[in-house]
Amino acid sequence: MGRPPLTRALVVDRTRALVRADGVGGISLRSVARDLGVTAPALYAYVTDYDDLLAAVAETEFRRLRDRFSAVGGDDPVDRIREMIRVYVAHACEEPHLHRLMFRYAPQVPVATVDPTFGPATDTFAAARAPVDEAIAAGRLTVIDPVLASLTLWSAAHGVAEVLLMGFDFPEDVARDLVESVIAAVVGGMCRDVP
Repeated sequence: MGRPPLTRALVVDRTRALVRADGVGGISLRSVARDLGVTAPALYAYVTDYDDLLAAVAETEFRRLRDRFSAVGGDDPVDRIREMIRVYVAHACEEPHLHRLMFRYAPQVPVATVDPTFGPATDTFAAARAPVDEAIAAGRLTVIDPVLASLTLWSAAHGVAEVLLMGFDFPEDVARDLVESVIAAVVGGMCRDVP
């Protein structure tokens, strides 16, 4: 049996697997084509160029992260904020190369503007911002600017994720305690009441 028919989804999925394994540094249209058993010009029927290919992989990852955020349940928006920070850090640590690729593409902030910089990033930022909006509306946060509050929380989550990805050989319990300490400091510092 031969190779499966070439599609944009297959090209993006194969590129994602290559980035996931080795990072972006070794990725080129030639390397993807070689992995797929085709010539590089064959890929132009499915992607515009190298940047389009990497953006498609980043889009896939932003959607995966947004879906993980959307799966966070519960009635208390502050508890959902805490859990989304844990989800963000876990996503980064599980997929470090893909995480780094994602943040070549910035969200549009504030989210309400038209013509976002990178739609999938903006959608993910909006999903993370939803419980922040709810917590502000309920009077649970001392920060009343939802963009500032969301950026503060994202900065904390991104910062702890980057520390964990720096290559320190943290025992699992130390890594978990670091995440929880950041959550307690940042979320606790923004809350009017910490249940």
